[in-house]
Amino acid sequence: MNIEPPRPLLRGKKALVVGIANEHSIAYGCAKAFRELDADLAITYLNEKSKQYVEPLAKELAAPIFMPLDVSQPGQLETLFEEIAKQWGRLDILVHSIAFAPKEDLQGGLLNCSAAGFAMAMDISCHSFIRMAKLAAPLMVDGGTMFAMTYHGATEVAPNYNVMGPVKAALEASCRYLAYELGRHGIRVHPISPGPLKTRAASGLKDFDLLLNEAGQRAPLGELVDIMDVGFTCAFLATPYARRLTGSTIYVDGGVNIMA
Repeated sequence: MNIEPPRPLLRGKKALVVGIANEHSIAYGCAKAFRELDADLAITYLNEKSKQYVEPLAKELAAPIFMPLDVSQPGQLETLFEEIAKQWGRLDILVHSIAFAPKEDLQGGLLNCSAAGFAMAMDISCHSFIRMAKLAAPLMVDGGTMFAMTYHGATEVAPNYNVMGPVKAALEASCRYLAYELGRHGIRVHPISPGPLKTRAASGLKDFDLLLNEAGQRAPLGELVDIMDVGFTCAFLATPYARRLTGSTIYVDGGVNIMA
């Protein structure tokens, strides 16, 4: 029996968005798009320093849950999901949009990346998504959608992307395996691969402006994407209109990925 989807399409849905640093963040674009479709939001901030930038955005989006989350700190992730369970009793959408590597390990090339730096990059940028998925899945009582942010450098060499290339490749593979494991519960998992965007995280990459210029020139659509392009894509994938899609990497890059 077909059930008529609600209008707006995400009305009553509960979405956790992790990774907003400021108004230029991809995660903020996702949160705005979900809110436009009437989802309720849980938003996190990294620490007290970042809170001053994120709190006004959480208020603007009328997020009833606003909590700190540093995935490298034991217990914070569990505390967040306990609060979501207490206030909502459920979760429908999860966005993981966080990544980190120590600057010296990120900019020094893969050969020079330390074991500790590699492990930290993998833990924060990849394994934390698996930990979130494990906590989120029991709350997705009617199924749900999980998103993780990747980049084309996961599958092809992007100069200066360095250690994040292998880390994002692991993240994409993790999404595929989670899609397989969680599919029986009606939970869909997508790695989202945006084109280059001027975000705070991207500023750590060497010669990032050159990457931006090249992407704009090579894109078949002839222009760069923005955070709302990513947000609207995730919003669509979270709706019943995408109910049979899971596991595939979705490129939001104006077509750059198809170019040789």
